[in-house]
Amino acid sequence: MSELIQHIINGLAAGTIYALVALGYTMVYGVLKLINFAHGDVMMVGVYVGYASAKQMGRATSQSFLGVCLTFLVAMAACAAIGFLIERFAYRPLREKPKLTALITAIGMSFFISYSFQVETKIGGLTLLPGAAPKAFPEIIQPTEWLVIGDRAIVLWNWQVISVLIAVALMAALQFLVFKTRFGMAMRAVSFDHRTAGLMGIPVDRVIAGTFMLGSALAAGAGILYALKDTLVQPLMGVTVGLKAFVAAVIGGIGHVPGAVVGALALGLVEEFVVGYGSSTWRDAVAFAFLIVVLLFKPEGIFGKVTAEKV
Repeated sequence: MSELIQHIINGLAAGTIYALVALGYTMVYGVLKLINFAHGDVMMVGVYVGYASAKQMGRATSQSFLGVCLTFLVAMAACAAIGFLIERFAYRPLREKPKLTALITAIGMSFFISYSFQVETKIGGLTLLPGAAPKAFPEIIQPTEWLVIGDRAIVLWNWQVISVLIAVALMAALQFLVFKTRFGMAMRAVSFDHRTAGLMGIPVDRVIAGTFMLGSALAAGAGILYALKDTLVQPLMGVTVGLKAFVAAVIGGIGHVPGAVVGALALGLVEEFVVGYGSSTWRDAVAFAFLIVVLLFKPEGIFGKVTAEKV
């Protein structure tokens, strides 16, 4: 029983990180009907920005409450800016083009970001791009056992508690923004019909750009949380995490915000049970097998709805 509880704790902690990344996928799809495959790579950029910020502040400062907050804020702000640039120069010119064109561009943008970061680039003493060598993310939060039950039968780490609390806070803030603010109302109007929304005076371009910025900022926050758990940082880390978050979004029902969260938590639990009761080598395979099973029996996802579409 204690082993089961431990796996549930670990699975939920991992699932909340997937959820933050999956929300970016589902928001962009809900507004543009576009799968932004560069989203996981934006998360990777956020991790590197957080890495550079923590290194710049030094060990003592970065481990303070203010230092941790600054690490998150700098990474999220940088990724919000990157999300704006990607939308403005890569996707906006293709908005009226066939969907396949935008999809291919998204894949190309993903490869461009991930492989650009493998080329170490320096100007003077300043490192602009880190290179392919893996790096250890600074311990801005030192891992400590927050709660131990029995003879280490159940161990709850402080980073797990902090990750869940930060993820829940960010998701609650997003829920409030989408359903309780004017921007959220505009976002929902654009997702319903962006042409009609534009005729009614809604600044469609600004709403779409804001959606990209918001999703990218959440991805950066998820990346920092992921780096606290798996401290190895390398340029291709966003590919795997991004694909799994995409799987979670599809499982929950792509375009459905609560569905993305539920799908991510379910995926985190499935992965943890596979690792705990099977083999870690099956972790990735089972994640995608889970997607196939869901699509076979409920192609629209757990919370998705079947809609008719004119062809």
